[in-house]
Order: sequence, then C-alpha cells, then structure tokens
Amino acid sequence: MFDSLWVEKYRPKSLQDILLTEELGEYFNTLNEDSEISNLLFVGTPGIGKTSLARLITNSVLKCQYLYINASDENGIDTIRHKVVSFAQTRSVDGKIKVIILDEVDGLTQDAQRALRNTMEEYAGNTRFILTANYKYRVIEPIQSRCQSFDLTFTLDQCLDRINHILKVESVEVSDGDQGRIREMVRSAYPDMRQAINNLQKSCATGKLTIHEQKQFSEIIENIYTLCQSNHALKARKYMIQNEEAFSGDYPCLLRELFNYIETVDVDDNVKRTQMLVVSEYLYRSSHVLDQEINFFSCLLDLSKS
Repeated sequence: MFDSLWVEKYRPKSLQDILLTEELGEYFNTLNEDSEISNLLFVGTPGIGKTSLARLITNSVLKCQYLYINASDENGIDTIRHKVVSFAQTRSVDGKIKVIILDEVDGLTQDAQRALRNTMEEYAGNTRFILTANYKYRVIEPIQSRCQSFDLTFTLDQCLDRINHILKVESVEVSDGDQGRIREMVRSAYPDMRQAINNLQKSCATGKLTIHEQKQFSEIIENIYTLCQSNHALKARKYMIQNEEAFSGDYPCLLRELFNYIETVDVDDNVKRTQMLVVSEYLYRSSHVLDQEINFFSCLLDLSKS
C-alpha cells in the first residue's frame, strides 16, 4: 500500500539517501555502530528529513534500542515523567546506549521541556536523545546547550536531482520543455522535499508529466501585488481565491513568493524595505493562525497602505 505513495516509496533508506549539504553529509556518514554520539538536535522546515535522519541513525547506524515519541501530540510533562523516564532509567540488554527520539520537541510545553532538561542530564550514562524541531527558538536554551545542534538544509539542485531520479525510476514521460516547469514546481515547495514529491506524484497521475498551475504562479504573484499597489485589496483577495488551485491553497508559500517578488520590483528602496517587513511579519504569523487565507488578506491590506 505504501509503495503507491511516493513520499513513502522514496523515503530515505540509508544516510546516503538523505539530502544534506556536503559538510553535514560527511559528518553523518562517518558515524558507525561503535560511534559515541552526543544528544542531537535537528532543526529545519517540515519535510526536510529530520525524522528520517533520526530514525536512520538509530536503526541503521547505531542499531540500538530506541523509543519514538511525537512530542507535538504527547506534549505534557506526564510524557516526560512516565514514558521518557521509564525508558531512560533502564539499561539495554546488549549493553549499548539507548536512544529516545522526541519528534517536534518544540511542541512540548515549557514545564515538559524543563523536566526533559533534568532527565537528559540524569540518564546521560546510558541514554541519548535525538530531538527534532521546526523552530529552534521554541526550544529552551538549557536543552539546546545539552545537544549538538544541526540546521538541516540542502540545495535546490539536490532537490531537483532527487525529483529527476524519481521520474526516471517511475518511467514518467518528460519532454525537453518540461525541465523549466519541473524546476518551478520544486522551487515553489523548496525546501519541503515531502511536498515536492507529493506535487510531483499529483502531476504524474496519468503516467505523463502534466504541470499546468506552475506556469501561472509568477503571474498570480505579480497580479496580486499590482492590485494591492493600485489600492484594490478586495479585488486582489477575490483574484487569489479564484486561483487557489494554482498554489494548492498554500498561503505561507504564497507569502514567501510575494516576499521574493517584492525584492525584484522597481520601487523606492524605503518602500521596498517596508513592504518586505510587512510580508515577513505575516509569514511569521502564518505559523500561529487558524485561517491562512484571512492572514494573507490582512497582509494585502497592509501592503495596499504602503
């Protein structure tokens, strides 16, 4: 069943499959079963491979006993007191270190994070922690100081190479003129590799690569910006709702593209600076709000004033 989902079928099976910068790749590929690792904190945007890397280190490299907890779901102090402590306080049967993977540790409450800090120190003799976080600033400093922190990233070209590899393996018919559209599709999702693969599978549903919406993406951004600068924010809202399918309703992505577009427009530098600050503020808010469309429209209202 999972093989029908490309994000699962092409999930990394080894450390060599993880997309990383050359420096990070060299570091993690030196790890082996006898390596003595510190507590690790992987930071990066969703879909960049944090959880996959954590699982591969425990399963394929260290080959040790481990406990996986999704800290965004089990985010209270009881999770630390019961699950984490119960696992950490016992030694493994084979004498190796044990590992606790706390996925999305930035979702833990402050009390839970403070309890985790003490637990990491108390059981350092036989247990290591691999933590992942989307937002490093949400992880308290005492936990950060107890970990080796890695900001996971990779280049757009690495992402494109992986997408082209998938197309080749799946025997998808691709024309010479499709490469520009593929790059635009990948760039709109970058660095979220998971979203890029999902978008790719959607575009290959017929067995032939068919990308319609990506050709319109830059045009949508330009039209929205032009309407705002003409003080027609309501028309801009109507236009973007009508074209939601073109950007899959991903308003945070639309904000990022709008930010990049403003950087290129020919306006006064002070105006450009103000507008980019407006968009960056609403991009930050997009990680907290319930309704992304309203958040984006509020951004347009502010832009129309600048």
